Amino acid sequence: MAVKIGIDVGGTFTDFLYVADGSEHILHKTLSTPHDPSIAVLQGLDDIAKMIDANMDVADFVSGIDTIVHGTTVTTNATLTRRGAKSGMITTKGVRDALEMRRGIREEQYNNRYTNVEPLVERYLRAGVGGRVDRDGNEVTPLSVDDVRAAVELFKKEGVEAVSICFMNSFANPDQEQQAAEIVRAELPDAYLTVSSDLLPSIRFYERISTTALNSYIGPILDHYLNQLQGRLADAKFGGLLMIMQSNGGVIAPQAAREMAAVTLLSGPAAGPHAGLAYSQIHGQNRCIVVDMGGTSFEASLVVERPVTANSGDIDRLRLALPMLDINTIGAGGGSIGWIDAGGLLRMGPQSAGAAPGPAAYGLGGEKPATTDANVVLGFLNPDFFAGGTMKLHVDKARQAVKEHIAEPMGMTVEQAAAGMFRVACTNMAEGVREVTIKRGHDPREFPMIVAGGAGAIHSCQICNELDIPLQIIPREASILCAAGMLRCDLKHDFVQTYVCKLAEVDFDDLSKVIRSMIGKGAAMLTEERIDEDKRTYEVHFDCRYLKQYHEVSFQVPEAAFENEDREAISEAFHAEHNRLYGYSLKEQGAPIEIVNIRVTAMGDTEKPDIASHPYDGESPQHAKKGDRSIYVPERDAFTDAPIYDGHLIKHGNVVVGPAMIEQETTAILITDNFDCVCDKAGSFVLYLKGRTDLVEAGLEKA
Repeated sequence: MAVKIGIDVGGTFTDFLYVADGSEHILHKTLSTPHDPSIAVLQGLDDIAKMIDANMDVADFVSGIDTIVHGTTVTTNATLTRRGAKSGMITTKGVRDALEMRRGIREEQYNNRYTNVEPLVERYLRAGVGGRVDRDGNEVTPLSVDDVRAAVELFKKEGVEAVSICFMNSFANPDQEQQAAEIVRAELPDAYLTVSSDLLPSIRFYERISTTALNSYIGPILDHYLNQLQGRLADAKFGGLLMIMQSNGGVIAPQAAREMAAVTLLSGPAAGPHAGLAYSQIHGQNRCIVVDMGGTSFEASLVVERPVTANSGDIDRLRLALPMLDINTIGAGGGSIGWIDAGGLLRMGPQSAGAAPGPAAYGLGGEKPATTDANVVLGFLNPDFFAGGTMKLHVDKARQAVKEHIAEPMGMTVEQAAAGMFRVACTNMAEGVREVTIKRGHDPREFPMIVAGGAGAIHSCQICNELDIPLQIIPREASILCAAGMLRCDLKHDFVQTYVCKLAEVDFDDLSKVIRSMIGKGAAMLTEERIDEDKRTYEVHFDCRYLKQYHEVSFQVPEAAFENEDREAISEAFHAEHNRLYGYSLKEQGAPIEIVNIRVTAMGDTEKPDIASHPYDGESPQHAKKGDRSIYVPERDAFTDAPIYDGHLIKHGNVVVGPAMIEQETTAILITDNFDCVCDKAGSFVLYLKGRTDLVEAGLEKA
């Protein structure tokens, strides 16, 4: 029996999906253990073992696991909380302040109180050394070995744990960086080292130095965590394959993750879009919006045939120039705390109660009102069935927190205050969806919304009301969608090389040599990961721009285009992508095109679990009705008695008319006045605007 497990370590919960022989599923959640996340991982595995057989020892269970795909927020949290390693940097003399100056652009230009982001490396630990290479890779000034040794002595004295090396123009010639790296390795063998020409050999100095600093800052943290995790798994007799989720939506081996820690900065949420696409395809859709609301954050992403990616992004205002899924994350989760600002306005988050002490309703010492507390007051959560009844919610504590901190200061009833908290939280999340749709040139009304996270389905109807989205899909695995998505991800390695040249003047022999070299690196990594030749694919992208433009456009280049030296095909692909992104191209004007970067993605196909198809059961959901409960209906701005259904008993074809609630062990679904719900052939709960049954016909099999 082939056993695979997807594990997503979040800030509040750690999620698990157990799959045996490609179909048998067990969903599980356990509270995260922030001081050592590997503890929660082993606890969850032990819980699953007991679900299968009450007498099974965790070692007997773990030893039978073939593959674990693991995503983690360890590096993300270390960056957000500034708890990374004490870092030093060696860079070209005269530019050590580039990390602080960035690109010289203030994000909020008209806010004079907007302070600069604090660099990850303190200024006195940023050492400028002699030596210079020009943009063509020619050595202008030899490297000052004495300067490098002086920097290393300073790092020793100050107890530096990680070192970054980033020189001007090293993308064109890495020799001086490699020379400095040899000295650091010899003198500081225990320090984590990142060399920019190994990690990111591409143009643009700030992007490169920032990414290099980030990698070193979080490298020791990830290395320590993987040591803990692999140690605990080894103690539990795990002998299978462990893979780590990357920000680009692919997976890699642990050792590769250790060396390039920055590729895990969006490790957790990056898997969700892959699962979301699988569920939308059941309804004939090859595109979707994926939202995931957990305990601490809310993520929104877009899928258009495949998850939309970006070649760079920011994490807490720090630039990361590595490929990643285009995911917008905001501080809006079940633990987001409600507060009143200086202007007397109600705000939600980004501060979070986390797992400990958690919302007031948890009864673990939290006293401030969180989104979960508002949901308890509004009747959306059954206090006796939270987490399947394993965790009792305290309604009195939730009401007291809302009353003391929101209702009384604003002159409202507890119910009015809770409703306000709910609406503000939903508005924040709707804005998060706009960031990845409207602001990227896509109309959200044209996409089904895949809803994930334990709290996502309580808020999704209100989000869809604000954005006029007519269709939403809540998979059975909604509360652990990222863990499910991890089992649907391929191995993936990204490579970039700066290659500045006008397209009209490019030497295709030289260009092909560079591309084949990059493909060769990817092939070597896939060989190490035991991927068969017939399961490998390689994609080539160019970053191009019209001559003298400031930014590039990245687009895929068919292999035949550069093999056949077809400049016309490459230029047509560039014009088309530029037009799609910005609404115009300069094709008719004959504007010269300039290549800036070459990108190669090497992918190894992995076996994906099947999504089971269930037999049709008719429209009536009466067999699943648990009773009635008073819940808040946002379209009415009032409470009403609504039917409550057991989600585990609802079957393919059953129709639930809103307003209503559907309860499962790991999530609750609010169906508001504007929506009805039908269970599709995959067992997902599909919410559609009343009367729009045409939206769900593809996902039903009535025969």
